Amino acid sequence: MSRFGKAKANNVDSLAGFRAQKKDTVISHGVLNAARKSGQLNLSSRGLSEVPQNVYRLNIDPPEDAHQNVSFDASDRWWEQTDLTKLLLSSNQLTHLSDDIRLLAGLNILDLHDNQLSSLPSALGELQELHQLRLSHNQLTSLPEELCTLKNLRSLTIQQNLLESLPEQVGHLENLSELDLSRNHLKGLPSSLGCLIGLQKLNLCHNKLTCLPDSLRQLKNVKMLDCSNNQLTHIPASLSEMVALEQLYLRHNKLCLLPRLSAPTLKELYVGNNQIEQLETEQLECLTAISILELRDNKLKTIPEQITSLSTLTRLDLTNNDITTADEGHTALTLPSQARFNEQKIRTLKLLEFSEKQADQIPNELFDAAAGEDVTTANFSKNQMTSIPSRLVEFHASLSDINLGFNRLTCCSPDICKLLNLKHIDLRYKLCPLSLFTEHRFRFFPEVLYHIVTLETVLLGNNQVSAVDPNRLMKLDHLSTLDLSNNDLLNIPPELGLCTNLRCLILDGNPFRTPRAAILAKGTDAVLEYLRSRITT
Repeated sequence: MSRFGKAKANNVDSLAGFRAQKKDTVISHGVLNAARKSGQLNLSSRGLSEVPQNVYRLNIDPPEDAHQNVSFDASDRWWEQTDLTKLLLSSNQLTHLSDDIRLLAGLNILDLHDNQLSSLPSALGELQELHQLRLSHNQLTSLPEELCTLKNLRSLTIQQNLLESLPEQVGHLENLSELDLSRNHLKGLPSSLGCLIGLQKLNLCHNKLTCLPDSLRQLKNVKMLDCSNNQLTHIPASLSEMVALEQLYLRHNKLCLLPRLSAPTLKELYVGNNQIEQLETEQLECLTAISILELRDNKLKTIPEQITSLSTLTRLDLTNNDITTADEGHTALTLPSQARFNEQKIRTLKLLEFSEKQADQIPNELFDAAAGEDVTTANFSKNQMTSIPSRLVEFHASLSDINLGFNRLTCCSPDICKLLNLKHIDLRYKLCPLSLFTEHRFRFFPEVLYHIVTLETVLLGNNQVSAVDPNRLMKLDHLSTLDLSNNDLLNIPPELGLCTNLRCLILDGNPFRTPRAAILAKGTDAVLEYLRSRITT
């Protein structure tokens, strides 16, 4: 039986979509016929104010040329062609979605991000084959309860909307593995969220949450939880029961204490920009697997010696605190005014620091003082160096973070390829209209960086970089932050959108014309999606 015949046999209303039909944009027959063959239809960035009726009816109506010519070859027999499984409608001007969406019951992927939708039809709940639903960058104030019946949904992204609450039925999405609710107006979360036992990634950042539901303890498969930029004053100890949790982001909240978390797999804890005044030994002892501990921009006055017992710790960020001495009963930290080098920082924090000295080279005595230590961080920023210190390779097995920003560097030594664990490098230049050293900037993306596969962060702001190679950047599988602001980029290659590991891409202040500033303002996800839409096939 033909697909058309099947529709009648299944009592599908073949006239649906014609009732109260408006005069609107009609997609060409060639595009629709290609979609019938591939099962995929990309209508992104077409300026659509509504979805054309011939799109809704794609699975029901035979192609136009079927009425004119019945002599099809094997590749054009429309009755054997596939139902639509992927529909991309992003970056249009859609203000509503018709109930006729139910006619596309075979959809696996529906992308509606970057439109002007303020509500969703209940008929969305009839798309039972849906695996991915992308709704970010709209104007949604609520979600229909029917959406929560999508039992096969794996990924639901609703960031950058106007949601103030979630339906209690959200817990019925039992197969969901990714849920992004960031940048909404959520003030609370339903307890049913704990029923999403398949969830692996949960993003709640940039909302108005004052507490987290105790039911989150049931999320035994979540590996990444982001609660940054909320109004949290405490974190329930029950989060320790999230036994798969590896990354926890709590930046920019109102925490006064470091959370006491004994999650056995927790490797990265980010609690910068809070109000933490002290670290307790009991809190640190729980962090048995911690690798990165970010405590920057808090109110810490002391550092417990217990930090040195965190054997797995590779990166500790205590920038912008009020630290003057070590924990009571221990040797006091030597202040910079009392000694040329802070050996306590080298020994306790694994930090090599020589910044804001206006020096053109780093003294050998500093490297000598660090001999034998597993230094993880080097901060040589705000000096007058024209080359990278060659002795950094002495810490090739441990060094992961190098800050060389605001110097006079124009190139990178190939020796930094020998730093086996390098993850973060800062090569920013201090932008100053009166600078006498405008020639001392990077004119090209440093060649050597393309070869350091461990890199996670590259900061190259305020230089004169004129081009990047997206194909080589794609090979940096761990790269999540790339700052190319205020450079000389005349164009951004669309293939950069394929660098899907990027969580933060900063391109402001360059002379390129596209992407436009309005797209840049929407954030990294929107920029990458825009660039991908520009790739010609």
